[in-house]
Amino acid sequence: MAFLIVLAALVFLMVVAYRGHSVILFAPIAALGAVLLTDPSLVAPMFTGLFMDKMVGFLKLYFPVFLLGAVFGKLIELSGFSRAIVKAAIRVVGAKRAILSIVLVCALLTYGGVSLFVVVFAVYPFAAELFRQADIPKRLIPGTIALGAFTFTMDALPGTPQIQNIIPSAFFGTNGWAAPWLGMIGAVAILLAGLAYLESRRRAAVRKGEGYGDPATLVNEPASFVGDRLANPLVALFPLVLVGVVNKLLTNAIPGWYGVEHSFVPGVIGSPAPVIQEVSKVTAIWAVEGALLAGIVAVLVLAWKPVVARFAEGTKSAIGGALLASMNTASEYGFGAVIAALPGFLVVADALRAIPNPLVNEAVTVTALAGITGSASGGMSIALAAMAETFIANAQASGIPMEVLHRVAAMASGGMDTLPHNGAVITLLAVTGLTHRQAYKDIFAITLIKTAAVFVAIGAFYAFGIV
Repeated sequence: MAFLIVLAALVFLMVVAYRGHSVILFAPIAALGAVLLTDPSLVAPMFTGLFMDKMVGFLKLYFPVFLLGAVFGKLIELSGFSRAIVKAAIRVVGAKRAILSIVLVCALLTYGGVSLFVVVFAVYPFAAELFRQADIPKRLIPGTIALGAFTFTMDALPGTPQIQNIIPSAFFGTNGWAAPWLGMIGAVAILLAGLAYLESRRRAAVRKGEGYGDPATLVNEPASFVGDRLANPLVALFPLVLVGVVNKLLTNAIPGWYGVEHSFVPGVIGSPAPVIQEVSKVTAIWAVEGALLAGIVAVLVLAWKPVVARFAEGTKSAIGGALLASMNTASEYGFGAVIAALPGFLVVADALRAIPNPLVNEAVTVTALAGITGSASGGMSIALAAMAETFIANAQASGIPMEVLHRVAAMASGGMDTLPHNGAVITLLAVTGLTHRQAYKDIFAITLIKTAAVFVAIGAFYAFGIV
């Protein structure tokens, strides 16, 4: 019965998310409903002492990353830098390689720190124009954007500033550059297999005589690009490169500046206890925040006039998006903490612990919970909050470095999270004007490739011992 209560709570949250309801509202309802059915006397204590505590703790650590990432992405959009990069990539790679062009552009923007949602809006108009010129079916655009933005640059490539690559650092004492070779192996596997799949779908459409489609009958067709005056592509690239470089430099420098921990006494009346910060747990977060700040300053310096003209309205929407995204994930984090405290979760945990291999155990746990919640960061947060200590103990017993745990958790989070109720999937389909029936098959295929790549990385570690 206890297990069924936990399962019902998870299914309930998945269903309401699939139907488009707010996770911020329904995550506490699902969690406290499970508590009510388990022990009614614990509803209020668990809400205040566990759900809210974990939710606020998540926001304390990660909201600045969400906020700075959203603002940076919006400034890249307002400055026209994203358009300049897209146009240059198409010119270099060629219109005949439309799928590869869009994947590379999405990858560049995402690895540079631009929000996944911003990438969708920025790239879609150019993807539509390029696919129309090449007469490739429009229904392949979502799968193409998903491959470029939602997979290897989100959590596999070392150093990516996306939140999915940052969350594991707080649990394992690592940084965003953990297990670089395994990440590269996984990224190459995803890219090659994903491109091969999409190309096979394109060739199948050619054999059937299927083209882009009639623009008059398609939804949300963007206007053709008319060649506005854009920045030099190298200038547009600079802020993105700067984010990656500064992130790496700060990751290496912060421990030297602050040591293992840093303390200070707040300047208030009385004799307060000193505030002690364990630097190892926040190095990756501080590094990404500093890198994004540097990127924001660079955009302002290089494109002051076009950015300032729309800065107020643009940043308002960016801040709103950051608030919504961070609150959604934080609510799921609180939900996971409550579910993990219930007796029924022990049944789930025991079943997952039965998987003998430590890395396979972690990968299956993270990707399963990411799929259930429809969120890579949310599912990973739930899994690590509940089982990080178990993962660490098993890894230490097997001689597995923490960096490998970090990379496996990050890559697994971006696997089955893209089920139909995933927010990024719903946004991607809405922007492109397509339905689940028309385009979700290809997104799901990319998801399967992404999930399989985690086990490729695990196999590489065991076969060659590389990290």
